[in-house]
Formats: sequence, C-alpha cells, structure tokens
Amino acid sequence: MRRRQLSQRFIACSMLLLAGCGGVVITPDPVLPKALVEPIPAKVGLLLTAEQKSFVHSETRNGVTWEVALGTGQTRLARTMFSSVFGDVQEFADLDSARTGTGLQALFEPKIEQYSFATAQETGGEYVAVSVRYRIDVRTPNGERYDSLTLTGYGTAMADGFGSSESIEEATLAAKRDAAAKFLTQVGNLPLVKELSAGRSLQALPEAAASAAVVIEALPIRVSRRTANSLTAQP
Repeated sequence: MRRRQLSQRFIACSMLLLAGCGGVVITPDPVLPKALVEPIPAKVGLLLTAEQKSFVHSETRNGVTWEVALGTGQTRLARTMFSSVFGDVQEFADLDSARTGTGLQALFEPKIEQYSFATAQETGGEYVAVSVRYRIDVRTPNGERYDSLTLTGYGTAMADGFGSSESIEEATLAAKRDAAAKFLTQVGNLPLVKELSAGRSLQALPEAAASAAVVIEALPIRVSRRTANSLTAQP
C-alpha cells in the first residue's frame, strides 16, 4: 500500500512538471516484421487521404496537453498490412483519383476512428493502457460502398518513465501491432477477400446487406506478469 501511494505521488508530481513544460508530444511509428502470409493475386486500391496521413489526437487531461501524432505511423502500417495481403496494391490520395484506376478489383480506405489512453496516474501508477479503433471502408472499383470493417488494437506498458510519455508511446506501438496482427491473421477468412482471391471484382450490395459493419474479433493479449499483478493487487 505504501509503495503504491509513493508511486502515485511521484506520477502526480511528474504530471505537474509536464504541464509546466508545455505538454507532451508523441510520434509513435510502428515497424512490423515481415508477415508470414502469402499475398493473394488481387489488384486493389488503397486510399490514404491527407487527413489520415496527418492525423493527430489532441486532448488536455489533468492540466496536461497531450498530442499523439498517429498519421505517419498509420500510413506506414497501412501500406505494410495491405501489401502483405494483396499481390498488387496501388495507392491513391482521394476517392476521385482511385475511381480512375485500371484493373482494380476493390478499394480500401483505412481510418483511425478513435484513440484513447489511460496514464499511470489513472491506472494507479503501475502501467499505462492504449486502444486504437480502426474502420476500413471497402468500396467497389467505381467507388460504391461495399462493406465496412472495424478492428481495435490494445496495448499496455509498464510506467517506467518520467510522466508516462515514453510508456504511452510504447503502449501505442503495441496497440497498433495488435491491430495489424488481427487484420493479417483474420482478413483472409472474410467472404469479400475470397471473392478477390477468385479473381472477381467487388459488386455493390443491396443497402440492407451492406448496412452492418464486419467486426474483426479480438485476439488474446499477453500482458506481463507484473502488469497482471498490478491489476489484481489489493490495497
């Protein structure tokens, strides 16, 4: 109990110092190892808009301004993910230019839908936690809506650093890798991907059939023993 109180006081003091220094800026840039999957022989378009490339999550919490620049890392992650799954990926900056692509079977537009985090101060001083929710809009080659995929990545890190900023960055990287792993291991089972692997282009579905988003299910997340103990520790 004494140790936890000291840890919480230290984190609180650190946050006050950060507030006086003008806040926290984090730029997590994940690097994925080579995916052990065989790309399917499909030609698809990848929409990476200027808004997503420069996406920044900003909020003020407990007097501290946090800015998490996710755009650059997200762009790298999307390119790696889709080039691992599909044999031919052409990148476009907007939907209008994507519609002019030749021989495309489908269009994919990944978006960061929500970013959230819990600092060490909020978790009790032992660890930090991050979640990143993505939506991937799927369209036919001419831009009509076909489907929408959602997936959420989760990450944790021990709070072994000044003011949690380094730990938040580490947890954010873990959350992005978690989301990528879910996508790479499960996307091949989706009916739309089987259509593409058969050499067919996606055709617009009736509105009722396309109304519900497909959720890529969560995979178990391995949390360090130290983190797990802190979650169950009694005061």
